[in-house]
Amino acid sequence: MKVTGEMPKPQQKSAPDPGKAADLAEFIGLLRELRIWAGQPSYRTLAKRVGPLLRPPRAVSPFTVVDAFKVSRRRLDLDLVVGIVRALGLDEEEVDRWRKACVRVHAQAKTGGPTGVLRQLPADLATFTGRERELDELLAAAARPGADGAAATVVISAIEGMAGVGKTQLAVHVAHRLVRDGRYQDVQLYVNLRGFDPEAKPVDPAAVLDTFLRHLEVPAQQIPEGLDERAAMFRDRIEGKSALIILDNATDEQQVRPLIPSCSSCLVLITSRRSLIELDDAAVTQLNVFEPAEAMSLLARIAGADRVAAEPEAAAAIAETCGYLPLAVALAAARLRSRPSWSLAYLLSRLRKHGVDAVSTPGQSLQHVFDLSYEGLDPRTQRLFRLLALHPGQDFTPPAVAALAELGEAEAELLLEHLQDEHLVQQQTSGRYALHDLLHAYAAGRARQDRDEEQVATERVLTWFLASVDAAAQQIMPARYALPLESAPMAAAPAGFDGSAEAMAWCDEEYANLLAAAERAAKVPGSDLAWRLATSMSMFLFLRCRWQESLRVHEAGLESALATHHRAGEAWVRNNLGMCLAALGKPELAAPQLTVALEVRRELGDVSGEAAALSNLSRVFVESGELEAGLDCSLQALDAAVRAGDRKREGTALNSVAICLWELKRPREALDYLRRKLAMHRADGDPIGLGLALHNIAEFHETLHQYDEALNVLREALEVARASGDLHAEAGALFGIARCLSATGEHQQARADLGRALAVFEKLRAPEVDQARELLARLGTLPLKADLP
Repeated sequence: MKVTGEMPKPQQKSAPDPGKAADLAEFIGLLRELRIWAGQPSYRTLAKRVGPLLRPPRAVSPFTVVDAFKVSRRRLDLDLVVGIVRALGLDEEEVDRWRKACVRVHAQAKTGGPTGVLRQLPADLATFTGRERELDELLAAAARPGADGAAATVVISAIEGMAGVGKTQLAVHVAHRLVRDGRYQDVQLYVNLRGFDPEAKPVDPAAVLDTFLRHLEVPAQQIPEGLDERAAMFRDRIEGKSALIILDNATDEQQVRPLIPSCSSCLVLITSRRSLIELDDAAVTQLNVFEPAEAMSLLARIAGADRVAAEPEAAAAIAETCGYLPLAVALAAARLRSRPSWSLAYLLSRLRKHGVDAVSTPGQSLQHVFDLSYEGLDPRTQRLFRLLALHPGQDFTPPAVAALAELGEAEAELLLEHLQDEHLVQQQTSGRYALHDLLHAYAAGRARQDRDEEQVATERVLTWFLASVDAAAQQIMPARYALPLESAPMAAAPAGFDGSAEAMAWCDEEYANLLAAAERAAKVPGSDLAWRLATSMSMFLFLRCRWQESLRVHEAGLESALATHHRAGEAWVRNNLGMCLAALGKPELAAPQLTVALEVRRELGDVSGEAAALSNLSRVFVESGELEAGLDCSLQALDAAVRAGDRKREGTALNSVAICLWELKRPREALDYLRRKLAMHRADGDPIGLGLALHNIAEFHETLHQYDEALNVLREALEVARASGDLHAEAGALFGIARCLSATGEHQQARADLGRALAVFEKLRAPEVDQARELLARLGTLPLKADLP
């Protein structure tokens, strides 16, 4: 393609007006806006265009062009500026206006500025959008009683947030709003402290004070050498002035503290990627990513409202893919503006294929921005940040992170807090941390640079989840049938629990992470983690009626057991698959799984496992209407459990026999088996088995219209369920109590109990939801007992 000195002009807006520049910083800000207006060509492209336009023509380095756009510049090369303006597509009349404006601001810089007033604010962005809540918060802080003249102390507002979230733009916009409103007219100072700059070290506050004092007309020979002396002189010279100071991109509190005046007529706006915890007097504004509507607005402002309106779904998906991070959205929008032939759907496809690298430019990229934050960390914190991308879930706790990184829990928590201070992790809930999606992708890229560490750390955290959920399962059902764990010693201890309720609560909190861990384990080749996680999670998933999720986890577990040739694991997983399918109303699919499980159990001589498979087969036969076959299986299961001395399986088999006898219209025999089960679980202290026995006995009494007996049993079942944390059993007991109360005319109390039961059923997506709703609707039409004649 032939390179020319002209570029097509966008039609939607006029070019920035250089005549509006009050000083050199504003002129450079307008020059940056001109580059955006011209389609934001890369600095490399711009350098190639500028060279032939200079007199004499010469090669220009992209770095030379980059320097011309830095607002911290003290002077600019006039010929270079003219060449850049020409290369950005302006005609000669406009080029002459930019030349004159450049000469003017340089002259003002030498004489102390227009009319002696210091106005150093960078130009406000025309594309600024959203942030209404944060704007109100910052403007209110500036206008609080005592600000701008009446306060006892200086007003300090610190804007903190992750890289690319728009801290500088917000500070500059707030400053311009205040100045336009007639505030802070004496002095407006701006400095980029370069807290995160690849080309320079953080600015020495003594050097900043030297510049500030010169601007305040202190002769060079009178400026003291020491930092403390300069800070004292600065406070003295700015005393009584209505001054606004922006300290941008601060490294830490030590860098900014000497730059803060003491008088109440001043406002200081500080931006930083770090939490400035030691600035006690600062009002902190935590800047998060955009809301979806704000991201869409920025996309429309830069790329064009018509294009966004024509493809609203693609626009929304672009904003979401950019993680609603303002810098990422702006880069995507600028790429669209520079590619008028692209549809939004096409850009979206590129983003999904290449990530945000698809919209990066040589001069600006998220990779570069995140590099600065990452490289500012010490090696141990860098390592932890990398490893966080290997955690399987969306959020993580210090104990899990300790296992992931092979650290002590206290050290893991301290490092996580440090990363939060650096705004590299978020903490939406106390004790639970998360990475923004784009930072997660960045950390994952860093982690992939060490494949060995990636594999070992992944196995560590998955093993921790396995050991923790297995410990929970032991609390939930101590007598459960399970295979012993065969894992190596762990650096971090698994989660521990004081009773079933605490174990269930942990599983609820970690539910999403447990599913993610099982999914990740299925992708680890040659590992048995997938099937072991499935079997250890099964009790919790069953009690919470998470049948679809359990089915998915166990299907992956079966592939793992088959791949590792673990026959006992295969039998256990097939047994659970059969239970899931039966619960989902698919007995025809459940029976083959349970049959194979039974065959493997017998092949291995596993008599307890044989009892489990037979009990579950009995259930499938009952649901298919094959009652005699079900009874035969359940009696075989009872015999196998007794031979194995497995009390847990004996209780399950007793329950299966009772169900079959009940369905065969033999209620007295059924109750005898249930009473045997009840006595056994009382003796063994098994709350899950005890609760199930009580529930079934109560149901039998209810069916026989023995409501008082049923209520007594159900109330005990309710206490047992609450003590063990079994929400489904608790709701089941309340549902039974409501039915019995309704049958005896106690409609008001029945409604209350039924309402509580329905709320839990709906939360668990339990199959009883429709029945409970139907009864509640019927109760609503019945009179209260007091109204009955």
